[in-house]
Amino acid sequence: MIAVDTNILVYAHREELAFHELAFATLQRVANSNAPWGIPWPCVHEFVATVTNPRAFNPPSTLTQVKRQLDEWFACPSLQMLTTTNDHWHTLHEVLTRSGAVGGAVHDARIAAICIENGVKELWTADRDFAKFKGLKSSNPLVS
Repeated sequence: MIAVDTNILVYAHREELAFHELAFATLQRVANSNAPWGIPWPCVHEFVATVTNPRAFNPPSTLTQVKRQLDEWFACPSLQMLTTTNDHWHTLHEVLTRSGAVGGAVHDARIAAICIENGVKELWTADRDFAKFKGLKSSNPLVS
């Protein structure tokens, strides 16, 4: 299963961004396939926080626009929303220990742990920091 990180969602949503068309087409392609794909719930929260932030975007996305976007993604029958399991602390602790992640990197480690727990084979992200999390392949679908 492929999982999608926050930054790909942001690029797909915000039309003024340089990678918008490619990110939009990439998500459309995965959504139209029959293969399961996922979005970790923390990425949804971060997506909402990012695109509604007036310091990041002028104008920021409205909550109505965000709901419409998320409803479109949630309507995809092959989408699986990824969340923690009962073994989350054990998985997160392993990810933190192996990567040495501390501070702000714990957020990314949490996403990596959720992906690992849910059998994700690859995380699509524009964030190179995910490469340090062993047990989860990451790649940027926006560059060749």
